[in-house]
Amino acid sequence: MEIAVALLAVAVVALAVQLVRSERELRAIARFLVARDTQSNARVTVSVHTRGFVRLAQAVNRQLDRHQGERIAAEEGKRDLRRGLTYLSHDIRTPLAGAQGYAQLVAAEEDEALRARYLDVVGRRLDDVAGLLDQLYAYAQVQDPDHRIEREPVNVNDVLAEALASLYTAFKERGWEPAIELENDPLVASSDADALARIFRNLAVNALRYGCDAPSIVQSGRTVTFSNRVANPQDVNVERLFERFYQGGAARTGEGSGLGLAIVEQLAKALGIAVSARLDGDVLSIALEFPA
Repeated sequence: MEIAVALLAVAVVALAVQLVRSERELRAIARFLVARDTQSNARVTVSVHTRGFVRLAQAVNRQLDRHQGERIAAEEGKRDLRRGLTYLSHDIRTPLAGAQGYAQLVAAEEDEALRARYLDVVGRRLDDVAGLLDQLYAYAQVQDPDHRIEREPVNVNDVLAEALASLYTAFKERGWEPAIELENDPLVASSDADALARIFRNLAVNALRYGCDAPSIVQSGRTVTFSNRVANPQDVNVERLFERFYQGGAARTGEGSGLGLAIVEQLAKALGIAVSARLDGDVLSIALEFPA
């Protein structure tokens, strides 16, 4: 009997010691989490190596890793946004400065032919600015959580044809004629004609701006693919192609905002269209797969 009591007393003491150690360990973890700098790489360690405390430390450290990853991604996003806005501001100021310079030449020039030439340049520079602002506004729209897109049955082939026709002059100036292959049976999808037209125009403008020759546009089943050769395929990162302000390795010329393909991805997502890009040699292809 005395032995049993003694053993019980030892067990109680051991349990009490374990509880005290556990309490201290929990307090230590709590103090660490409260005092820890959010920028720190420090992680939770334990001196009580029971299965429960080890698992607790692992779970807390996983959360700290996740939060750190999110923080780093957010900081990178902010840096990219600031850098992109700086580029965009430069891209807007450049044609504006050019337009202002030619406007001054118009005011001082008496030769009507030269005045007309200068006015034409002014108009083109202002068109560049209008295009940049239009892309910026469109991107802001697709980022607005309150922006709603109304879907209805749409003949995708007709929208594509109209979008390409609106860029006829731009293709003619490049001396390009897009190779278009459409199936006899029109592709009909539940979509928004205006949003879809912007997707097609942005893809065509991307080919005009960064391609080496006329693009090919192929409709096969429920997929429409834009393909064109690019001058420096080694500078094209298809993983980043749909990021805002991304322009590959191309020098910024004031002709683009870097928002065109970001808008394509956001609008496609809103319409339930799967968009993907691939690079085969020097041929960049962007495919739109419409839902059934």
